[in-house]
Amino acid sequence: MLTIGIAGGTGSGKTTVATSIVEAIGANHVTLISQDAYYRDRTDLPLEARQLLNYDHPDSFDNELLYKHLQQLRNGQAIDMPIYDFKTHNRRPETIRVEVRPVIILEGIHVLVEPSIRELLDIKVFVDTDPDVRLLRRIRRDIEDRGRTLDSVYTQYLNTVKPMHDAFVEPSKRMADLIIPEGGENQIAIALLTTRVQQFIDEFRTQAN
Repeated sequence: MLTIGIAGGTGSGKTTVATSIVEAIGANHVTLISQDAYYRDRTDLPLEARQLLNYDHPDSFDNELLYKHLQQLRNGQAIDMPIYDFKTHNRRPETIRVEVRPVIILEGIHVLVEPSIRELLDIKVFVDTDPDVRLLRRIRRDIEDRGRTLDSVYTQYLNTVKPMHDAFVEPSKRMADLIIPEGGENQIAIALLTTRVQQFIDEFRTQAN
């Protein structure tokens, strides 16, 4: 099994890179997991308190569960992936059944930060995009998809997003095997990565036969 980690700052284009690979290889060969699904369950806190948490710190993720699920998939076992609701800042009661496929792609801002997660990655990718572009993408996503106000997005960016990016995300770039400038716009880098994944799929088929 081939496990690929795609990291990078908020709005860098991680998801675009990941989905481009899935579309090129075929969803029947690739399991795509977002680290965002693994924000910690905070049912113990009221909504008002959950709204004040720092969701850009590595500790906001349930890396223990993510590690367990990655290990299960690598061992040929399906998982029940959590679903996170960004409007309530908490997990939903339902889960998504994720079946085993030969390639796992894990994308998220702190994928390369946590050592235990990093050691499970065969290919480590960092998507590097200019801060102003990332901020504009973040504003649009949070307002359109997560029901946030412009003021709340701006405040969160200054108070947690940028400081956490500088402290954790940007330094994790040195852990990458491949750095992709401009994210989803870099078709050459995506094509090279896709070729490597396709090569693995072909080898997997040959061994299976």
